[in-house]
Amino acid sequence: MEQKHPLPPFTLETAKQKIQMAEDAWNSQNPEKVSLAYTIDSEWRNRSTFVNGREEIVRFLADKWEKELNYKLKKEYWSHSENRIAVRFEYEYQSKDGKWFRAYGNENWEFDENGLMKKRYASINDLEIKESERYL
Repeated sequence: MEQKHPLPPFTLETAKQKIQMAEDAWNSQNPEKVSLAYTIDSEWRNRSTFVNGREEIVRFLADKWEKELNYKLKKEYWSHSENRIAVRFEYEYQSKDGKWFRAYGNENWEFDENGLMKKRYASINDLEIKESERYL
C-alpha cells in the first residue's frame, strides 16, 4: 500500500512536517513529484477550477508553472485536527510579459489513512506588485 509519512492522526509537529514537505515539493515545480502526495482520485478546488485525480493534477501544475515564472512559495501552519491541516500561504511569480504578482490565501487539506491528500480546497487572491516589493 502506498503511504506518505507522516500519517494521521497529526500532532502539531507532524502537521508542520507535512506542510514543509508540501512547500518543498511545490517549490521543486515538478508536477509528477507533487502529484505523488495525493490520492489517485484526489479532489481539488483551486480558485474556481476543479481538478480530479493525479493525471489532472500533473496537467494543471505543468500549465501553471509554464505561465508562472520564477515561482517561489511559502506555506505556514494555521491549524490541524486528526486527518486535516489548514495552511496560510503566499507565493510570488512573474508573468510571461514580465509583471510580478503575489498570490496569497488559505488551503484546507484532508488526508486518507495512508497520509495521501484526498481533498485540497484553495482560496487564492492575486496582487500585482513591483519587482522591488518582492520578499520571497
